[in-house]
Amino acid sequence: MATQFITETKRTHTCGQLTGADVGKDVVLFGWVHNFRDHGGAVFIDLRDREGLTQVVFEPDAKEAHDLAAMVRSEWCIGIRGKVLSRGKNVNPNMKTGEIEVRGSELTVFNKAETPPFELTDNTNTAEAKRLQYRYLDLRRAPLQKSLITRSKMNALTRAYLVEKGFLELETPFMGKYTPGGARNFLVPSRLNPGKFYALAESPQLYKQLFMVAGFERYFQIVKCFRDEDLRLDRQPEFTQIDVEMSFVKQDDVFEVIEGLIAKLWGDVLGVKVPTPFPRLDFDESMAKYGNDKPDLRFGLPHVVLTDVVRQHGAEGGVPMFVDAVAAKGIVKAMVVPAQYSLSRAESDKLEEYVKGMGAKGLARAKVGESGEWTQSPLSKTISLALRTAINTACEAKPGDLILFQFGRESMVQTVMANLRVHIAKKLKLIPEYGSGGVWNFLWVVNPPLFEYDEDAKTWAAAHHAFTRPHDSDVQYLETDPGKVKCWRYDVVLNGFEIGGGSIRLHDPAVQSRVFQALGIGEEDARNKFGFLLDALKFGAPPHGGIAIGMDRLAMLLTNAESLRDVIPFPKTQNGQDVMTAAPGEVDERQLKEVFVKTAV
Repeated sequence: MATQFITETKRTHTCGQLTGADVGKDVVLFGWVHNFRDHGGAVFIDLRDREGLTQVVFEPDAKEAHDLAAMVRSEWCIGIRGKVLSRGKNVNPNMKTGEIEVRGSELTVFNKAETPPFELTDNTNTAEAKRLQYRYLDLRRAPLQKSLITRSKMNALTRAYLVEKGFLELETPFMGKYTPGGARNFLVPSRLNPGKFYALAESPQLYKQLFMVAGFERYFQIVKCFRDEDLRLDRQPEFTQIDVEMSFVKQDDVFEVIEGLIAKLWGDVLGVKVPTPFPRLDFDESMAKYGNDKPDLRFGLPHVVLTDVVRQHGAEGGVPMFVDAVAAKGIVKAMVVPAQYSLSRAESDKLEEYVKGMGAKGLARAKVGESGEWTQSPLSKTISLALRTAINTACEAKPGDLILFQFGRESMVQTVMANLRVHIAKKLKLIPEYGSGGVWNFLWVVNPPLFEYDEDAKTWAAAHHAFTRPHDSDVQYLETDPGKVKCWRYDVVLNGFEIGGGSIRLHDPAVQSRVFQALGIGEEDARNKFGFLLDALKFGAPPHGGIAIGMDRLAMLLTNAESLRDVIPFPKTQNGQDVMTAAPGEVDERQLKEVFVKTAV
């Protein structure tokens, strides 16, 4: 009697499970035809499921199964019954099941498949747009399945760890009131409230603070968030974060919990022991040495700020461009490429093309000679001996070293130099093009400014958000010199990526009012934007703080994926489109009328 697969006969093993210890067993496997080979007698099928591959062979003596096996094609969904045999000396070391094969006695076809639009191999050259169009097929490939299986494990480990630490998993609304923040919100029209809109939450920030006011003390959530931003390698319009908030804590308490979580993930998923506590780097030092607040510390190539050196030598230094930049309140920075890497003149020229692509006017440079003189540089014609010596000393430049310079508006210089540092590191193979290279450099960047100056609006703005607690010693500067105010905000960084950020919150209504004043937010405006939170803080709000860890980014780094799209099941393109479902799409006039919306396109 023929086997009734699924209804009566269940799967006994996965396709990645069988070993030499199973030889002689009768087994039932379900999966997809990864590939097939008809040798003119026996038919070989590599059967695949999410756990791996098993080779199944159908001999002519099992006529019915053999004849059917000769008809199957790639990606057909089938079930087989058979006996496990040893492959003897023909072990395949590239398969987990490589020491065995299954001699098939029965086969059923659950579903045939059309020829896939691309080959479902581990390493595919198919354009990403095509793979995203058929994402359900792309997800059958082992690398993507492995990444998502790893991500599932990360979710389970995170929940277990935080629950053990006394955290409660509590939910917050996706749709709420629009509040100004650092990102553009997606808006949702309300049919029941004509002319009014919800905003999709870019973060549960305000709600989780309300949980602290409510007395829950320790909250977490693995939550979807939404930001209508320009996309890039490590950003998507909808993303997932591990959101955490704690009452009665200081910064060190938050760090201890998060370091423990990260150590747990790396230990259980990768078997890597992560040393704790993580190093801490002051924000100002990070900007001075690396040009940003998320430095990659797997390699050196630090920056040197030369602004004061140039100021001290003035016009006598012989480099008017440097002097003009300083006079315009800009900065001068340098970076040394050691002589051992011996960049050619042509390679240096390519570096200049690279920085021009970021909007820089050029890349001043000088090669240091045996006696400290500069060669291969127009600067050598005018620079004074004193300034040249001072720069060599500040940069600790040695004969054969190449010094690269940027000068001008601080934001531009920092961005260009930060990106140039990483570009050179990849060019010199100090770090891989993507992935960790087996090196995990975690750190905390701490003590950033509470405010940043908006040059266009000529006003102070919150560098992160307006509810971050300033250092007690700096509260005195809120009205007189906001740029001096440092705060209890922090970012956790891994290999040049910010994987999480948070702060100790402002729970004191009096100081909160002063912060609003520094931002030019009046009492009425503050109430319109944040009234519900301000009211809550008046009812015995505890000291509290928290952090949000980017789960997508964490998974990307932990799995050595090339981009976020490799660890998100159904991602958007860089244009924010889902090419598989053709979203976003148009809606008809009737639907727009129902929500009282007209389009301007």
